[in-house]
Amino acid sequence: MVDTISFGTLKWHHITDPTIEDLDFLRDNFHFHPLDIDDCSSFVQRPKIDIYDDYYFLVLHFPLLDKRNNILKTEETKIFWGHDYLITVGNSHYVVQDLFNLAKLDKTELEEDDLRGTSDIILYKVLERMMKETFLLVELMGSEIENINHELFSRKPEKIIEQISRVRKNIIQLNTMFKPQLRLFHQFESGDIRGFAEDMEDYWGNILDFYQKMWDMVDDYGELVAGLSSTFDSLMANKTNEIMRILTIISTIVLPLTFITGLYGMNVDLPLGGHPHAFSIILCICAVLLIVLLIWFIRKRWI
Repeated sequence: MVDTISFGTLKWHHITDPTIEDLDFLRDNFHFHPLDIDDCSSFVQRPKIDIYDDYYFLVLHFPLLDKRNNILKTEETKIFWGHDYLITVGNSHYVVQDLFNLAKLDKTELEEDDLRGTSDIILYKVLERMMKETFLLVELMGSEIENINHELFSRKPEKIIEQISRVRKNIIQLNTMFKPQLRLFHQFESGDIRGFAEDMEDYWGNILDFYQKMWDMVDDYGELVAGLSSTFDSLMANKTNEIMRILTIISTIVLPLTFITGLYGMNVDLPLGGHPHAFSIILCICAVLLIVLLIWFIRKRWI
């Protein structure tokens, strides 16, 4: 279904879950490249911008948090950007839908100084809203890393491993989205993508600064998680070594005692085998051997 908001001669069309009829609407009313229309019915693997004489076609990726498992997934926004129209197509990020619904109620939401009534400012507002929502998710990930840092020495290892693995996966997901789009937004700020309104450099520069800030934060979080993971691995290795040390000491102490008791448990003639106090003597020998081993371990500072 094609939903439309009019701002005089400027129109914003929003299509959610595009059907064949919706794609036919684009073919019949606009001179879009057939490959761009085909992209509207599929998931494009990489963000991109296609530049034509009279319009731009953007495919942008932004994160969405799956609250069932706290894993970030990729939401795709496809945008046709022309002189007097903006078309958002597909399973767009819910922020686009919310902004569209809000603009239907109050069109002043899309006004900005002297740029009202231009498709550039609508695109800027869409990008700005998605940036702010993404920034909240990045901050939430930072809070989770801080929580891991505080509870690194107190929580169960299984929980720490699960949290670190989840945050690492989310950072990889964000890097996959941010890296190609950072180059894309550099094209806006550098003037390679001029748009259709004058004096938009500051606005595009603001989007780039916002995106660069999030990229830097995610990069820092990646280093923090790597450090926490290394610290956690060292703690687990040290804990394992401590357990093995204790087990080795116990085994070393028990081994000669087991040998002696096993030897005298055999049905053969052995020294002291016929002595009336053989049991007590053997116990004393075992006790003395135990004390000697303990003293030796203590002097070696093994325990």
